[in-house]
Amino acid sequence: MMEQYHALKAQAEGCLLFYRMGDFFELFFDDAKQAAAILDIALTARGKDSGEPVPMCGVPVHAAEGYLARLIKAGCRVAIAEQVETPEQAKKRGGYKALVQRDIVRFVTAGTLTEEALLEPRRANMLAAVCEVRGIIGLASCDISTGQMVLEECDAESLNAALARIGASEVVAPEGWESVPEDAIERPRADFSSDEGERLLKSLHEVKTLDAFGDFSRAMLAAGGGLIAYLDHVGRGNLPLLLPPRIRAGNAQLAMDEATRASLEILVSQQGGRPGSLIAAVDRCVSGAGARQLADDLSSPLCDLSAISQRLALVDYFHRDPLLRADLREVLRALPDIGRALGRVVAGRGSPRDLGQIRDGLAEARRIRDFLSQKTDRPPLLDALLPMMAGHGALVDMMQRALIAAPPTERSNGGYIAEGYDAALDELRSVSGNARRAIAALEARYRTDTGIAALKIKHNGVLGYFIEVPAKHADPLMSADSGFTHRQTMAGAVRFNSLSLHEEAGRINEAGGHALVAEDAHFEQLTSAVVADRQAIAVTADALSRLDVSAGQAERAAESDWCRPEISESTTLEILGGRHPVVEAALAKSGDRFVANDCILDESDRLWLIGGPNMGGKSTFLRQNALIVLLAQAGGYVPAASARIGLVDRLFSRVGASDNLAKGRSTFMVEMVETAAILSQATDRSFVILDEVGRGTSTYDGLALAWAVVEAVHETNRSRCLFATHYHELARLADSCDSLSLHHVRAREWKGDLVLLHELAEGPADRSYGLAVARLAGIPKPVVKRAKSVLDKLEKGRAETGGLAAGLGDLPLFAAIIEQEGTQDTGILAQLMETDVDALSPREALELIYRLKQDAQAAEL
Repeated sequence: MMEQYHALKAQAEGCLLFYRMGDFFELFFDDAKQAAAILDIALTARGKDSGEPVPMCGVPVHAAEGYLARLIKAGCRVAIAEQVETPEQAKKRGGYKALVQRDIVRFVTAGTLTEEALLEPRRANMLAAVCEVRGIIGLASCDISTGQMVLEECDAESLNAALARIGASEVVAPEGWESVPEDAIERPRADFSSDEGERLLKSLHEVKTLDAFGDFSRAMLAAGGGLIAYLDHVGRGNLPLLLPPRIRAGNAQLAMDEATRASLEILVSQQGGRPGSLIAAVDRCVSGAGARQLADDLSSPLCDLSAISQRLALVDYFHRDPLLRADLREVLRALPDIGRALGRVVAGRGSPRDLGQIRDGLAEARRIRDFLSQKTDRPPLLDALLPMMAGHGALVDMMQRALIAAPPTERSNGGYIAEGYDAALDELRSVSGNARRAIAALEARYRTDTGIAALKIKHNGVLGYFIEVPAKHADPLMSADSGFTHRQTMAGAVRFNSLSLHEEAGRINEAGGHALVAEDAHFEQLTSAVVADRQAIAVTADALSRLDVSAGQAERAAESDWCRPEISESTTLEILGGRHPVVEAALAKSGDRFVANDCILDESDRLWLIGGPNMGGKSTFLRQNALIVLLAQAGGYVPAASARIGLVDRLFSRVGASDNLAKGRSTFMVEMVETAAILSQATDRSFVILDEVGRGTSTYDGLALAWAVVEAVHETNRSRCLFATHYHELARLADSCDSLSLHHVRAREWKGDLVLLHELAEGPADRSYGLAVARLAGIPKPVVKRAKSVLDKLEKGRAETGGLAAGLGDLPLFAAIIEQEGTQDTGILAQLMETDVDALSPREALELIYRLKQDAQAAEL
């Protein structure tokens, strides 16, 4: 057995090997150690290898999916080695000691999952293949759980951004390629041949030319070939559902780089999960398919004005009719995920339950189509979706007649074909049922004939049917003329057979076996019908998910009074009463109100320089406007009183401090790399948000860099831009930059406390309130006092000599605090000494105390 195991392990290519032994998948050696640690199961030993015990652990076959999910989540890949013959077949082939033949039937990897238990219902599971042909990067991506496949190309600089947009669970690339993405699985270079890719696509979709699908470049075809070859490899020759590929044009979507996606937290928050992300605040879809479609919309906002307008019109249609929206969402909520059920069926992993889900989903789609077809004033996109939900009448009718109402997940036990669909099958079931009744009658007769009331007829998987009596009653049945044949003696019982029982058992087994074969044939027939109609079923699934997204967007807009944005070809960005969707939702949970702000950028005022204190809302204001642009171009309503948005081609966000120590990059290096990408790629149709450029280096260097970046964005890129900064000196740029204006977030000090108003106002900030924010954050008072004394010296030196550090000189440690505290104490004492306490009225005395306290608090700051 170990020889067979080692041979299969050599084929597993570094994967954990699930070795089938009866009702368990066993793992051995290092695989067992690794799996036992991840799964928290017992690590045992079996036999010896080279004199050492062989580590072993195992998981039950019936529960394997749950264990696989945990292994895949931990970053493992698994090879499944199944028994490909029965023990009886093995005995016929090689005698009593012949080893059952096993083979790897499938590789389970992060990007090739189809099982319902292994997938997140509201998240697509993408696999990507990437390669280079003559300097052009080809990129193929697919979600095999639904069959969607996309081909595109990009340049080397845009590859990381494209992979970030796709969010692939797994990436494959040619081995030895110098630009192979991090953590990619390297495959033979021969797999990434454009000629072979073209041949595979033609063969897969049974066409002689790909012209009907699009004009694919050689790089796209090479990447597509690599993707299909990998799927063929992991499926061991069984390809999953792959629909005809679509081309993703580079200029059809709003471009965002990896840093911008991370900064805006579109699908994943900075904490690494869905909570706190944009999609968590926006998603009101009632189906997993709708949620996956919404995620794709937010990841790839459109740049086509007509397509955006069509999506907005459909959202508006449902927004204006709450009753229609509620009725539609109620139906969609009950729909099964027919896209993923279809994926399992086409991949050969389908169950009767999957067929039932497809039947029920298509039947409901037809009713939704009939219902919506009766409505008037339908928007164009709805008219385009309605025909996509038609054309399945014959298939649905056949499956409604063939399947029971709630088919099981297992097909091996039968019972899923409805009564009345196949007369021969009904007869076999009747024979089997009658035989069971005959066995019950036989049991009653044997009890009467023998006088043994405890006699029972039982069944198990080894002996089949047998008669069992207590041991004390067995002697009369042992005689040769009793009509019973001894089979087995147990501790407290004896088992027998009889001719009548043998005949009845034969009839049951024969009828039951024939019934299972008949049901299995019907299953294959239904599966073939579904596979033949797979493209039309997938189109219906897409239409249902688009309806869910549109109705969900309308529901979200109605919840919080969002508005329909006006999209145009201009370069205007006019957002009135804009709010941050994630922050507003978080504040609403605590009963707080979000302070809305306006943002109006046009050709004469396209760059805002924004100052003010930390925690005052600058970063929130920057991000909320970027998110509003993203939501609008994804085709949804936006959190604002009104919004007029000129199409944005690229969206850039350089907000927040981060580092990448794995790549040897400090926080400041990351900041500069991201800023460099903005300056080299942003256009006059881009929207850029920049926060605190230059803060990671010395004050002079940072100020110089920030100054130069503002000038470049204004003069060279000419982008619409929000630039937040603490460098007050940048305000002077308003004198030389015609399209730059100054703004600040408002704050006030009241009785020594800093009050953050979160409102945006015109004009430069008077100061940064850094010391006040530090005190709010809990910095010890002596440190804050020391900082104030240093600040006073700095400002005095700059005023007198023009030098930032002038005036510090040989400032002794804490000398300024001592001097300040002495001055403070002297002033208060002087006021007290000059006061005639006896002449004060109670009110005047109270006012004096308040005044002295206010003076003391002011001195602390």
